[in-house]
Amino acid sequence: MPFLGQDWRSPGQSWVKTEEGWKKTTADEKNNNVSVESFCKAEKEECFNKENLLLSLSFDMSAKKRKKDQMNNNTKVPYFHRENWIYVHKGSTKERHGYCTLGEAFNRLDFCSAIKDTRRFNYVVRLLELIAKSQLPSLSGVAQKNYMNILERVVQKVLDDQQNVRPIKELLQMLYVSLCGLVQDMGKSVLVGNINTWLHRMENILQWQQQLDNIQINRPTSTGMTLTDLPVSLQLNIMQRLTDGRDLVSLGQVCPELGALTEDRLLWKRLCQYHFTDRQIRKRLMVSDKGQLEWKKMYFKLSRCYPHREQYSDTLHFCTHCHILFWKDTNHPCTANNPDSCTMSLYPQDFINLFNF
Repeated sequence: MPFLGQDWRSPGQSWVKTEEGWKKTTADEKNNNVSVESFCKAEKEECFNKENLLLSLSFDMSAKKRKKDQMNNNTKVPYFHRENWIYVHKGSTKERHGYCTLGEAFNRLDFCSAIKDTRRFNYVVRLLELIAKSQLPSLSGVAQKNYMNILERVVQKVLDDQQNVRPIKELLQMLYVSLCGLVQDMGKSVLVGNINTWLHRMENILQWQQQLDNIQINRPTSTGMTLTDLPVSLQLNIMQRLTDGRDLVSLGQVCPELGALTEDRLLWKRLCQYHFTDRQIRKRLMVSDKGQLEWKKMYFKLSRCYPHREQYSDTLHFCTHCHILFWKDTNHPCTANNPDSCTMSLYPQDFINLFNF
């Protein structure tokens, strides 16, 4: 009967062919050799996988960086939020976590459509001016980028409509002066982002200023009735609607007839009484040689000492009942259910102060 089991005379031994010839090895030595070879092979595979993983990670990081740089440099296709109202919460509660900041409100409210509305244009420009003056470092990186995108649209609207040139030039000048001081403190984490990005934005501001300086207002082609064709009383009535003395001066430079009307003392008296209090006027009285008050000179002197009275056709409103910030013609949930809810109009400075807590 043949023996089918392991030979007891040579337990675990086997012949293995090597470079030096055939050698007899035991099972333990064979297992050790196999384990060493498998370990080396596994180690090589692990190193190879690690190299592939590092290459893939570096490729993903470089791709993300290129995509991020492209998004940062591509200001032609910005993303604007179009929310008509937001909830302003100043602290964490059980129902809501976190709080609302000035940058978040600036990002989420629909300022893109507001600059297209003539009723809200001056309001948004004044808000941009206040942010450029003192609140720009407090904005997040996304809010700062959104600020520049909205400002670019404002400048483009002025170039297209050829209106409101002077306030936008003053806004750009104030923003450029503020950035000159903030860029010097880039090492102190005043502004978010690379300094080269802000230098590029400052170059854009200079280009916008040059475009506004070179703007040429086209004369209307219509041959109908003009302002000088109206009766003098109507011309004075129209001039009384102007709330900025610089507009009166510019109007008087059109022709000698309008220049004589803009020197009317009653116009400048009403301007002074509209913007300044009686106490402020009494502190800056100026009398001519004829014993008459120089209302025009007093107006410009008072303008250098005191702020003007602000007037806007439409403003942001704040509901004290549900803490909703919304535009006037927007029905937020509180006013939809309770039209008599407590709401108050917010001037641009009030909007800034709402988030300074």
